[in-house]
Amino acid sequence: MTNNDILRRLRYAFNFNDYKIARIFEHVGEKMSSTQVEKWLKRDEDAEFQKMSDADLCRFLDGLIIEKRGKRPDGVVPKPLDFLSNNEILKKLRIALSLRDEGMMEVFKQVDFKVTKAELGSFFRKEGQRNYAKCPEQVLRKFIQGLGQATA
Repeated sequence: MTNNDILRRLRYAFNFNDYKIARIFEHVGEKMSSTQVEKWLKRDEDAEFQKMSDADLCRFLDGLIIEKRGKRPDGVVPKPLDFLSNNEILKKLRIALSLRDEGMMEVFKQVDFKVTKAELGSFFRKEGQRNYAKCPEQVLRKFIQGLGQATA
């Protein structure tokens, strides 16, 4: 999945319009026009399509965290990551939605996808730790799909 696909899927899962997505960027100090958001949401074949960078997706996810949970007590806005892995995306969604393991398992249950607690925990470990595992694309896709089912 590309960053554009992830943004598209999150848009539908949360039922956001282009304006709402642009407003989420404002939480991290980014001025984003709904025209730019439109270009990211267009299909790859479209002439106006623009590829979304990891840093831009990271800004959106950090903005989503602030949208759902409020600003950090110290008021610091995190710097966007240059490289965003599936593990980081899953972690940021978990934080934004204040989900614990049980809540995440419920989201996966919405789409009849089986993930064990141990497997789920391995996605949130630091890279290099003994039990760390890369989050497969299918897991991220099913989680976002489950979010859409849960909010529907």
